[in-house]
Amino acid sequence: MYKLLKTQGNARRGEFETVHGTVQTPAFMNVATCGAIKGAVSAYDLKDLGCQVQLCNTYHLHVRPGDELVKELGGIHKMTGWDGPILTDSGGFQVFSLAKLRQIKEEGVNFNSHIDGRHIFMGPEQSMQIQSNLGSTIAMAFDECVENPAEYRYAKESCERTVRWLIRCKKEMQRLNSLPDTINPHQMLFGINQGCTYEDLRIENMKTIADLDLDGYAIGGLAVGEPKEDMYRIISAVEPYMPKEKIRYLMGVGTPGNIIEAVSRGVDLFDCVMPSRNARHGHFFTHNGIININNEKYRNDLTPIEEGCNCPTCQHFSKAYIRHLFKAKEMLAMRLSVMHNLYFYNMLMKEIRDALDNGTFEEFKNKNVDLLDTRI
Repeated sequence: MYKLLKTQGNARRGEFETVHGTVQTPAFMNVATCGAIKGAVSAYDLKDLGCQVQLCNTYHLHVRPGDELVKELGGIHKMTGWDGPILTDSGGFQVFSLAKLRQIKEEGVNFNSHIDGRHIFMGPEQSMQIQSNLGSTIAMAFDECVENPAEYRYAKESCERTVRWLIRCKKEMQRLNSLPDTINPHQMLFGINQGCTYEDLRIENMKTIADLDLDGYAIGGLAVGEPKEDMYRIISAVEPYMPKEKIRYLMGVGTPGNIIEAVSRGVDLFDCVMPSRNARHGHFFTHNGIININNEKYRNDLTPIEEGCNCPTCQHFSKAYIRHLFKAKEMLAMRLSVMHNLYFYNMLMKEIRDALDNGTFEEFKNKNVDLLDTRI
């Protein structure tokens, strides 16, 4: 259940209550695709990094180790050791981006696994069954993720099919939640707004899915290569039609500047692989901009990644040492880097929440929206 505490302009400060704990929003979800953060960071590390929600991937866990095995092991919480809320995405994005030889029909999608080539069928019911086996806190509806730009006619047909799939998802989840052996009978369902960069399709789709009275609503199909101005335009167009009393999630976004802009447009929840992926290449987010630790100037720099940062990395290690670890190809380089970037993102969200609590969000935005995305 979402509780709106206060607003500043369109920006929202709230709380999201789940069976696995209450999330203070706006919040960033830390992406643990296969049940772990890439870069050797565990669920127990996430506690120290200020993480509130972990995101795991339905498609990847279905392919390996198998969602039925995860259920046998007690569910994704028990398997990973994370006791807070977990959101599982539907597998739709991976089916459309990773899978080979996919074929879309009204029933669902036939495709071949990107790992071993075996044939898999996934539709709304299968996605819900997999996510129920995982036992996540929040399940995402199965949708078609259309690439941008797409022809208007195809985007419209895809939107209409995605709504039909969403209705099937809702029905199947109600059935699964009523079964005696379901791991999480309180599993929530979020619907996904689609429509590419066509405002009329987005608005019509949002109106339709809002009537289904779901636990939350996501904006999908953005941050897939379109200019950020298009993304902001679509968020602003859709926002008035998103239920005020439900949590709002912008999928796969993004840079610190993207997040601040989206918060100012009324978004509550975010996820992105960027902080961990960039960290694994030696790129660090700081309050002064983005650092590339591979630069020669850090070879003998004994200062931390960011002065005043309380993350485990900055508390103990210097830029010079971390740069050395990257050059030596030591695994510790990735772990220390990912820990810093995830801590930065989680603390950024806390700073946003504090600014909303204090009524200073506009000043915070003006100071940081461009600065945090600037390369030093």
